[in-house]
Amino acid sequence: CGLQHAHMYFEVVAVAPPEYDAWAEAQRRPAAPPTEAMAERGRRLFMSGSCMMCHAIQGTSANARKAPDLTHVASRAWLAAGAFQNTPGDLAAWISDPQKIKPGANMPAQPLAPEDLQALVAYLGTLR
Repeated sequence: CGLQHAHMYFEVVAVAPPEYDAWAEAQRRPAAPPTEAMAERGRRLFMSGSCMMCHAIQGTSANARKAPDLTHVASRAWLAAGAFQNTPGDLAAWISDPQKIKPGANMPAQPLAPEDLQALVAYLGTLR
């Protein structure tokens, strides 16, 4: 997580065992393929760019283990260990310049054209 390790935020949610079991089962499922053109474009960008060199998405050929698994990233309320809420705008800002949000983070900036960034965020938004 880089220099910000001491600033990691965790949210603990207590639920009844059946609800937890259902959540855990859903987390073990691979990512569903995108159904919309913009998200499919984002998937292609993810799979052909540097993202898959560090991140994994189960059910795809992205299987790196240097960074968080993104299989169900859209189901998370917070990202970057609580550095920001998981909204499309905040996610785009993180991808573009993680050091601005969390100095010392191991995530490198991803300089993308605006339409490519929008497509990548759309794809990540499908990963529930």
